[in-house]
Amino acid sequence: MVEPGASRERLDRLLSQAIDGLSRMRIKALIEAGQVRIGPADNMATVTEASYRVKPGEVIVLQVPPAVEAAPKPQAMDLEIVYEDEHLIVINKPAGLVVHPAPGNPDRTLVNALLAHCGDSLSGVGGVRRPGIVHRLDKDTSGLLVAAKHDAAHAGLSDLFARHDIQRLYRALVWGRPRQNKGRIEGNIGRDPNNRKKMAVVQRGGKAAVTHYVQIERYGEAASLVDCRLETGRTHQIRVHMASLGHPVLGDPQYSRARRGRVSDLPDNLRHAIDEFKRQALHAAELGFRHPMDGRDLNFQSQLPNDMQALVGLFQRSNRA
Repeated sequence: MVEPGASRERLDRLLSQAIDGLSRMRIKALIEAGQVRIGPADNMATVTEASYRVKPGEVIVLQVPPAVEAAPKPQAMDLEIVYEDEHLIVINKPAGLVVHPAPGNPDRTLVNALLAHCGDSLSGVGGVRRPGIVHRLDKDTSGLLVAAKHDAAHAGLSDLFARHDIQRLYRALVWGRPRQNKGRIEGNIGRDPNNRKKMAVVQRGGKAAVTHYVQIERYGEAASLVDCRLETGRTHQIRVHMASLGHPVLGDPQYSRARRGRVSDLPDNLRHAIDEFKRQALHAAELGFRHPMDGRDLNFQSQLPNDMQALVGLFQRSNRA
């Protein structure tokens, strides 16, 4: 029953405060699906608006239907599990693995693998098409990714990402040599007005984005190894920001079509290796956050995968020659 002090409170907010284990997003979805009835006990009516303002004395009944199987099917796949408990799982994702089903990639995704590994507990968490997924990595970006195993963990992790209270460091090979050894890139990111399939730094609209970079190694004028730490998390953020700086990620098919630096001065074996490198040289190397359930500070690190290590090694040897 709604207490006098809760008068005029939003329905979804009131329920999320009163019920443990269900995120506000999940409660909103249940309301919109017709699973909430409100009114006198003898004359209740279904309410489908999450913004409904409650009144003192109203009785609220929320019906949570049994978890339904997520649309993606479980598919057993080898996963490199960095950490796992009953609340969440941290994966070291290989390049080439799509995170969730989408047009052109209906299965064999990380979501399919997580459903097979975690079982029924994951179904429906955070949405049918993306169960457990809190953030994502591009298909050809490798590295660390965390997924939630139940609604409370999903809500807690989502809140950390929304508040940018997550440590995320990416290591990248970029074309050229930044003028400054470290710097801050700030620029709103939105759809490229000339190509809606790409993102770009835009003058109007878009979402605020900040990337901090540090140059780790430089290979003459041809390329550099940099660490990029995200202050925000926008689509293609590092790829777009480094390209806007004039130093796109090596191998990036969308933002680095033209070679940068003095590629003609590189040894034949290095030029051949660059030609054969078929993805953006970007790796999520560090992920840190406070555990959403017990408050522990967690930090995970991942070494560069073999393909990037091999390319970095060739650049290092070329630089010493």
